[in-house]
Amino acid sequence: MFFMTGLCFASWASRIATIQQKLALTDAALGGVLFALPVGLMLSLPFSGWAVTKFGSKTLLTIALIMYGVFLIGLGSVTQPYQLILCLVLFGFAGNATNISVNTQAVATEKVYKKPIMASFHGLWSLAGFAGAAIGTLMIGQNILPAAHFMFIATLTLITVIICRQYLHNDNSTGDTGPAFVIPDRSLVGLGIIAFCSMICEGAMFDWSVIYFKKIVLAEKAWVAAGYTAFMSTMATGRFIADWFAHKFGLKRTLQLSGTLTTIGLLIAVLFPVLPAAIGGFMLVGFGVSSVVPMIYSAAAKSKTMQPGAAIAAVSTISFAGFLIGPPVIGFLAGAFTLRVSFIFIALMGASVVVLVSRAKLD
Repeated sequence: MFFMTGLCFASWASRIATIQQKLALTDAALGGVLFALPVGLMLSLPFSGWAVTKFGSKTLLTIALIMYGVFLIGLGSVTQPYQLILCLVLFGFAGNATNISVNTQAVATEKVYKKPIMASFHGLWSLAGFAGAAIGTLMIGQNILPAAHFMFIATLTLITVIICRQYLHNDNSTGDTGPAFVIPDRSLVGLGIIAFCSMICEGAMFDWSVIYFKKIVLAEKAWVAAGYTAFMSTMATGRFIADWFAHKFGLKRTLQLSGTLTTIGLLIAVLFPVLPAAIGGFMLVGFGVSSVVPMIYSAAAKSKTMQPGAAIAAVSTISFAGFLIGPPVIGFLAGAFTLRVSFIFIALMGASVVVLVSRAKLD
């Protein structure tokens, strides 16, 4: 389920440049359109909080992931900017519902294993991003339209849900819904803000890496997705070793190193916009963001004031907002200044992770 969630989003990310060209959108206009994603996120908050309590994360995940694939098809079929905006709202709505429910399932699974495995789940999400980038590159190379590309991904998603649903934790509600939304305490908000800053960096990499390599690095067509691929490769690798690293060196040091690598990688890509240096910089960013979100989610699940599912949903919602808000902000900054300048803003978000983690009470 984590893999297919990542594959749906990565498929959209891999064709943003194609859809931008199809609709003749400027960078600033694209940034405005991308704000539809966080709008969908915000609209889904009360619904997802109510639904995961009323029906359970198993039911919500089943429905939301299927709809995620359906709305992906819509994104590939648009012919007007207003249609793209509407589909992005629905895509963001389904994406947040999927994100909350799949992480709630992961918390329950981690309890069964009785050891940290959250990062590995997110590693599968990252592997899906790598696979989505590879499939997207193949589709672009074969001149396959986004609509056909996305229909293929949606079909795979439906098949996966049908096969895997029986293995999910059956946490369906017995009728006591409780409050639809619970305000997280100060410690959880702090964790959410740390993840928020990191997810701004991650979201920008998804939506703008190909465009950055095309317009700033001036990479040839065969290499425009190289930065995105490098980023996804190291992010996936980092997540599969994050649990071991955090156990050996501690959560705080792990997160401080993560923010530092993110900042350094982005500055390298900005200061040296040539192919080898930019690829190396994006690889560092991948390592940097890899451990932040899964480590923060795992820490949130240990909250003493909220149930694990509610805590992970609260922090997940805050962090996912950064994932969606970051890309449109980059678009506006690129329109007002340059795309290189906008990437300095992302570097500042990486530095913010280091500062916030250093001041937080972790471990």
